[in-house]
Amino acid sequence: MEKSIKIANPMRTQAILNQYGLRAKKKFGQNFLTDQNILTGIVAAAELSKEDAVVEIGPGIGGLTEYLALAADEVLAFEIDRDMVKVLGETLAPYENVTVQNDDVLEVNLKQTLAEHFGLNRSVKVVANLPYYITTPILLGLLQAQINWSRLVVMMQKEVADRLTAEPGTKEYGVLSITLSYYANVQTALTVPRTAFNPSPNVDSAVVSLTPREPDQPVDNPDQLFSLVKATFAHRRKSLWNNLLQRFGKDEGIKERLTKALDQSNIQPGVRAEKLTLNQLTDLYLALMEQGFYA
Repeated sequence: MEKSIKIANPMRTQAILNQYGLRAKKKFGQNFLTDQNILTGIVAAAELSKEDAVVEIGPGIGGLTEYLALAADEVLAFEIDRDMVKVLGETLAPYENVTVQNDDVLEVNLKQTLAEHFGLNRSVKVVANLPYYITTPILLGLLQAQINWSRLVVMMQKEVADRLTAEPGTKEYGVLSITLSYYANVQTALTVPRTAFNPSPNVDSAVVSLTPREPDQPVDNPDQLFSLVKATFAHRRKSLWNNLLQRFGKDEGIKERLTKALDQSNIQPGVRAEKLTLNQLTDLYLALMEQGFYA
């Protein structure tokens, strides 16, 4: 196969599936991208160069992988489906800079694996069409794995992308928006119609670009902060005060300490969590620590 032959066009994708007697597997969230304009847009959003090391998750039959191989220095792709690994051995044969690893990325020690493959200190970019049913665990896993990354460009269900990029006060704004904003600057790079895939999913998609950021107020235990955020959104229509009482209890001593923490962080108890920024919630978390709610 010559490098000029693209994997990701409708006829070629279907021919590969027919050749190997394959169908997209729902249990792995497989939908194969066949729109080459979208693929070009993904590569552009990742700002790839021949200096870049790239991680891909769920390469499928290699449609996006081929574009990554042509644009980057080296690609490490994690594929959970053994049947697809066999196909990739042939479809990506012309690309010596691609390594396919038959692993569930959620089960891999990512920091160690990337250090062994790319070298200890090399920065990576992650570019992937994520399985929609586990988008959030994968994305949070990447951000919390303490890997050296410079950009994440990932496709996901548009509804999830809207939550990632939501601003305070909107209905999409919530725990995921806040958690992601602790680690990264997030923006939508492009929207993707369902017709761009074989088979077509039941939803439209979006490509989101993330770049690392240092939080304005780093905390020693981010998981505690995120657990507080989750508690404040436990019932979106209830006030912050009511959600805090549900989380910490309702006796008078607790109410008194909660009141002090809210006063210290300059937050009104009657506000809803969806109105609060990451910085305000961090202020509240730190005030609650001073009041003895967190060790």
